[in-house]
Amino acid sequence: MFKTDLTTPYYAVAFSSIRTDENGGYLEMDKLIYAEVEKNPGYLGHEGTRQEDGFGIHISYWKDLESIKNWKENTLHKQAKKMGKEKWYKSFKTRICKVEKEY
Repeated sequence: MFKTDLTTPYYAVAFSSIRTDENGGYLEMDKLIYAEVEKNPGYLGHEGTRQEDGFGIHISYWKDLESIKNWKENTLHKQAKKMGKEKWYKSFKTRICKVEKEY
């Protein structure tokens, strides 16, 4: 999904990752996570892509830092992060950015 209806300022959380070859449970968790995140106040949407070599980037958009903090503390999100560290990602980095202007 390409987000075009956001009003600045807002926050973007960029999650860059390199996947492992392990897929067990990944797609199921992905579906659960997207269903869960949409319930969170302050969540504005997301977009992302993954290349054939395993590199991907996922960007979620948020109203404010408090909304991001609340998502970080979500029980299902914590479980997904733990599983990601253990088996789904070779490496990853999360960056939080304030978007003040877009064009």
